[in-house]
Formats: sequence, structure tokens, C-alpha cells
Amino acid sequence: MEVGTTSSSSGLVKAKSETLSEALKSSSLNFSNGGGSSHGRKHHVRASSSPSQSGSNSNNYRRNTHIRKAKTLDLGRLTGGEALSRASSASLGLSFSFTGIAVPHEEEITPSERSCSNDDNLEDIEAVTSNVVKLNEEPTFPIYLKFIDITYKVTCKGMRSSSEKSILNGISGSAYPGELLALMGPSGSGKTTLLNVLGGRSNQHNIGGSVSYNDKPYSKHLKTRIGFVTQDDVLFPHLTVKETLTYTALLRLPKTLTKQQKEQRAISVIQELGLERCQDTMIGGSFVRGVSGGERKRVCIGNEIMTNPSLLFLDEPTSSLDSTTALKIVQMLQSMAKAGKTIVTTIHQPSSRLFHRFDKLVVLSRGSLLYFGKASEALSYFSSIGCSPLLSMNPAEFLLDLANGNMNDISIPSALKEETKTGSSCSKIRSSKPTPTAVYEYLEEAYRTQIEVKEKKRLMEPVPLDEEAKVITCPKREWGLSWWEQYCILSLRGFKERKHDYFSWLRVTQVLTTAIILGLLWWQSDIQHPKGLQDQVGLLFFIAVFWGFFPVFTAIFTFPQERAMLSKERESNMYRLSAYFVARTTSDLPLDLILPLVFLVVVYFMAGLRLRAESFFLSVLTVFLCIIAAQGLGLAIGASLMDLKKATTLASVTVMTFMLAGGYFVKKVPVFISWIRYMSFNYHTYKLLVKVQYEQIMHDVNGEEIVNGLKEVSALVAMIIGYRLLAYLSLRRMKLYTSN
Repeated sequence: MEVGTTSSSSGLVKAKSETLSEALKSSSLNFSNGGGSSHGRKHHVRASSSPSQSGSNSNNYRRNTHIRKAKTLDLGRLTGGEALSRASSASLGLSFSFTGIAVPHEEEITPSERSCSNDDNLEDIEAVTSNVVKLNEEPTFPIYLKFIDITYKVTCKGMRSSSEKSILNGISGSAYPGELLALMGPSGSGKTTLLNVLGGRSNQHNIGGSVSYNDKPYSKHLKTRIGFVTQDDVLFPHLTVKETLTYTALLRLPKTLTKQQKEQRAISVIQELGLERCQDTMIGGSFVRGVSGGERKRVCIGNEIMTNPSLLFLDEPTSSLDSTTALKIVQMLQSMAKAGKTIVTTIHQPSSRLFHRFDKLVVLSRGSLLYFGKASEALSYFSSIGCSPLLSMNPAEFLLDLANGNMNDISIPSALKEETKTGSSCSKIRSSKPTPTAVYEYLEEAYRTQIEVKEKKRLMEPVPLDEEAKVITCPKREWGLSWWEQYCILSLRGFKERKHDYFSWLRVTQVLTTAIILGLLWWQSDIQHPKGLQDQVGLLFFIAVFWGFFPVFTAIFTFPQERAMLSKERESNMYRLSAYFVARTTSDLPLDLILPLVFLVVVYFMAGLRLRAESFFLSVLTVFLCIIAAQGLGLAIGASLMDLKKATTLASVTVMTFMLAGGYFVKKVPVFISWIRYMSFNYHTYKLLVKVQYEQIMHDVNGEEIVNGLKEVSALVAMIIGYRLLAYLSLRRMKLYTSN
């Protein structure tokens, strides 16, 4: 049949489109515009000749076949639509993408083109998808986690005495590669404490029992193989999703990868977690609008899976999320476990759909173990000891009710009934329900007698490991980048994060308003008049005090506000502490010096100070030295105390003392306390400003001789170095974790 008209050509195009659509449907390929994750192994897709054969093949493929969605395809920077378009353009004579179908110009269609079969089309598509590398398919080093008789105690200090409180009481269990272990229990049952113990993030002096990784104890070198997602989302609010994950990839991935490979890895994680739509959106925080809670949680998970960890811990990853978003996150964790990782997560109150996705389950109550085993066998176990739900309910709700001692809508075991009758007969108040304490003791005793002995025997058996799997530690810690590269990346990250704060309208208004008020009050002051000279000297002292006070109280907040982020990243061996400290204290300097420069330009010329270029630039340099020295004091106080209330109180007293000893209010200071003025950056800044303004004009000002300035500059430089060294040593001794 010849193609002579437009309608006939369109009909043929439509027919071929339907043919490809049916072929895709029969092969179970799903090219949808979504951000889902992919896992499992790649399978070849073949076209079937009959519907029955197609159905059987589809069932066979469905066991272990999971094809990445089209939006996550990455073949030479092609999108899913472009890849599918190029794969099918030879047989269809058209190109299509997510935006629609573009019909080519009319041309004669040869019989050979008409005879293209579905097999040819699918072979082209197979060639496109065969090169796709999925994140979950990467080889993972297996880690077998076992914990036996874990106890954890803390010391509660009172006014007169101290007492020991037990948080965990003999917890045992295991999690192997390919398994998702859930820790369940009511609030205060010890879930987070147990997770911190298993992740090596608790004080080892308070821990009893044993935790082994491939039958080896914990060591610091295991950090590279362990990922830990905290309950709180610790992220920089002003960075975008893509920037956050890219910086993590650059800092944490090994040196063997190039910068382009690390950035590509970050893009792969974004695609794997379905974050493409929000990758250019800021993370956000309490006062900054950003991504949703579920997306923020996925970013936290992405930070940890960036290095392909063998063991991943998550502390309540579904808290404050709706059921659908929580299900997506648990599905993602399940797919990661199937890829060979060991996943351990705490969960507060999962839905029934979430519960059935857990492989193993630990139920805690008051720090004790009520159940450990397969999640699918939990209900049958509790039914065997006489605790069964009397109506249809979520299995997680049933288990939490038992852990809380709530027996409403739950059958009461005969042993508990007898105990309840005995207790009621001895008391005046009769109750048909057992007390929560009685339920807890009954369930704990039942677990000890029926499950604990068998499980401990299993845990004592050695794990069958290959020779390579037995060596799980690295002899030497290796950083992903050199010191200079870490410094550059941390400086750039800090600049992007804090540039919004430095040029906020509130801060700019504060500095400019103060400068204008000073310029109006000291408008064109005349030093030829004694009172004019005294007024101008007062202005110089105020400048020294203002730019000593302002930076101190700004720098105090630096390390206390970033303590959570610093602890998290240091736990992950993300960078050297020295690189972070130097980057944090120097990346802000260009921004810190812009507002003082604007301030001095306004005040200097409005107040009629010495109109000479040398005097102006020396005044600017003097104020800059004062600012950097004052910042060092604020950094040292903040890093030493790590408590904003204490730091603010100490800083206010220190700054007031330095101001009083600054050489303007008190001329004659007693000998036994005169050393304070030499520690005051206000004093040295004031003396330098006086020298710059009145040198070669007069020999003394208000009875004080004008100095040469060398001692003052040396003192400020010593303060700049000394205060920062004190701050660094304080950070070095900071504990990465706190006792629970």
C-alpha cells in the first residue's frame, strides 16, 4: 500500500506508536516521569509472540527485576525520553520525549522500514538500558552485626548524692546483610540509646555486653563503613539540595575518584532518592522556607549512603511524616537492604504497610527486651503466650499497647488473670485489668523462658565469612582530599551558607544608622579648639569600642550553633578539624570587613577627621586588626563553653572590663591591676587611632604621649593568634557525643 496522503502517514505513525506501546507493556518496562528508586539486578527484555507467553515471562522477571525509571536514566547525559527517542527513532520515523511527539516531514516509507518488528525496537531499548549503573547494585562489603547482653547505665547527680540509672538491660539480637531490623517501643524505652550503642556513638565506659561486626569489636576505622542518620535533620538551611550532596561527595568520597566522578555520584544519589524536582531548592529551616520534611529526611539519608556504607543506622526516619512519605522512605530502605546492606532503624509508630516490610523486629519496654525475631512471626509469638488482639488492628499498635502495659482490646493470659484476682482481693479497689507493671514483668519473663536461650545460642555461633570479609578495618585513616582542597571546599560552603546573614537588612541598617548618627553628632569637628579636640578623641574611642564589642558577640555564636553539624561530620571523618577551623575563621573575613569599611567612609568624612589618604587607610587597617582580634576572643569564649548563656555572660563582663581599661575613662590605673589594659584590644586600638590622626600635629593628647604604634600592633597580632589557638584547642577536646 502506498503512502500518498497526510492522513495515511499519520495513521501509520499512530499504528507504530501503538505497536511500541504494546511491546513496552509486555516487557514490563516502565518509562514514567517519576523520581522513584531502582534496585535489584538488570534483566534483558524480550518481546513475546503471544499474550500467554508474555504473561509467563513477566512473572519470571518480576522476582528480581527492577528497571530504573526513565527519569533516572543516565546515558551520556541523556534524559530518559531522549534515550528512548534515539532507541526507537530508526523504526518509528519519529522522535518523542516527555513534552510530546514531533512528527517528521512527509517522506516515502519503504517496505523495509514497514517490516521492522517489535523485537528490533526492544533490542534498541535494551541496548540503551544495559549501560545504566544503579546505585543499589554497587558491591557492598558485608557486615554481620551481633549484640549480646547490652547494658547501659548513666549516673544521675543530685544535690547531695548521685545514683546510677539503668537505661538498657541485657539486650541481644542481630542484623545481617540483606536484612532490615526495626527497633520498636514506646517513648523512653531505650531505642535511641541502643542505636547509639550499636553505632559506636555512646560513652564506652557506660556500656556492658558485647557488640561485634563480623565477629570483631568496634574500632574507629569502622566509621568509613558505617552510616548514621540522626533523628534531627542536621543540614545547612541556605544550601540547596544539590549543593549539600555535592559537598558531601567531594569531602567524603576517596581520592581515587576525580571531581567530575564525585559530582556525578551526587547526581546519582539525587536520582536514586527521587529529589530531582527539588535539587535546586534551599534546604530551609525554622525561619527559611525550603523543601518538605520528607525531602529533607531523604537528603540526610543521601549524605550517608554517598559512600556506599555496609551498615546504616537511622533514628526514627519517619517521624513527623505522613503515611505515604513514610512508606516511600521505608521502601527505599528495604531496597537498600536487598542490595546487601545491613539496615537498623528505630521506628515509633509505623503503619501496617510499614510493619510488614521489616525483616527483623526488636520490641523494647523500660529498657528490657520483650521480643526479638522475625517481624512476620511477632503476632504468632504473642498469641502463643496468650496475648492476642480481640479485633482487627495494626500489628504495630498491638505491640506498642503491650509494651505500654495497655490490655484494652487484647486477650489477657490466664496467668495474668490469676495475678489480677489475687491483687484485687488484697486491695480495696478492684480492677479487671492487670497493671502495666504486671504486664511488663509477664512479657519479659515469657521472652526469657521461650526465646532468649535459643537466640543466644544462635548468636554465639561464628558467622561464616570469607577471608576478605574478616578484615573490616583499615590500617590507616585516609582523607578524601588534601588539607588545602578541604579548606577551599569548606570555605566556599561557608561563604554560600552565611552570605545571606551578612547582608541582611537588619545588620546593614544597624551599622549605617550608627554611622550616620555619629557623623551628625561629630559633624566637621575642629581640633583647633580644645573642646573640639576632646570631642574627636571621644569619637575615636567610641569607634574602638564599637568595633570591639560588635564582633565579639557575633563570633560567640559561631561554634555553639554549628556544634551539631561539626559533631556529625567529624564522626563521619569528613574532614580535618584544622581545615574546618581555618576555613570557618577566614572565609568570613571578606564579608566581615565590608560593613566596617562602609562605616568608616561615612563617619570619617562626616566628622572631618584628618583628610589624608595615608591616615584614612591606616585607620581602616587599625579597625580591621581590632575586629579580627575581637572575633578571636568571641571564638575562644564560644568554643570553650559551648553554651550561649554562659558565653554571653562571660563576654559581656570581659568586654566591659576591656572598655573601662581602654585608656579613655581612667588615666591613672593602680599598679596591681594595670596589666588588664594591655590585654584590652580597645586600649591598643584607641592608641593606634590617636597616633594615626594626630602624629606630626601634636606631641601629646590629653596629657598622654603619642606612641610609635609598634607595641600596639604586636599586641593585636598576638591576640589574633592566641585567641584563635585557644579556640582550636577547645574544639579539639570537645566531646563528639553526650551521655544519654
